[in-house]
Amino acid sequence: MNANLIHKALASPVRRDILAWLKTPADAFAQERIEFGQGVPSNAIQARSGLSQSTMSAHLSLLVDAGLLVSTRVGPFVLMSRNEEVIRAFVTQMHSSL
Repeated sequence: MNANLIHKALASPVRRDILAWLKTPADAFAQERIEFGQGVPSNAIQARSGLSQSTMSAHLSLLVDAGLLVSTRVGPFVLMSRNEEVIRAFVTQMHSSL
């Protein structure tokens, strides 16, 4: 776990929104009619954000690099899901160090 990279990822309100949406994807993406077994398609996240595909790709890439998201390719789709293990470890580290 790279805490500095996680802090950088969390510095953006857009990236914090993405993590919040993926915490409860059935609520955040209810209108999309998506099965959430392996994650949420990156294009659904981009559509909800209203940002361009390239901007959203950069945000998602940083979250994946930080270990906060896991990306899984299923056919033509890239599905995104939270990496709860890394999130818990980061929160625990922050709690014990501050």
